[in-house]
Amino acid sequence: MKTTLNDIQIINLPVVEDTRGNLAFIQEGAVPYAFKRIYYLYDVPSSAQRGGHSHIRQHEILIALSGSFDVVLDDGINKQTYSLNKPSKGLHIVEGIWRELQNFSSGAVCLVIAQDVFDESDYIRGYEDFLESKQ
Repeated sequence: MKTTLNDIQIINLPVVEDTRGNLAFIQEGAVPYAFKRIYYLYDVPSSAQRGGHSHIRQHEILIALSGSFDVVLDDGINKQTYSLNKPSKGLHIVEGIWRELQNFSSGAVCLVIAQDVFDESDYIRGYEDFLESKQ
């Protein structure tokens, strides 16, 4: 199956609103797949870029826990930029989509909910290799 940007979706995470502060949570059923790894990016300089790869099999959800950043997604034909800045919204990225993260605000924290544990063989790290994989 060839994935496209049409397969990308914004996930609304469950939130318990309270005058003392809101609580968002992630648990089984709140995201469209079982997950095995959670990691986060922080202290990213505003001029730096992260990502620069695609996954062969793995889905991920990116959430701006604090601050903001842009996610540029590319399916080999089309590109679209998503600006993430709400901790109750997650960007669900399916396999076969190139991603680049940029324009990190001061204090930005990007939480990633990965479908599986780290496996280098699941990564396509060269853009030309990514384009070849889409053919």
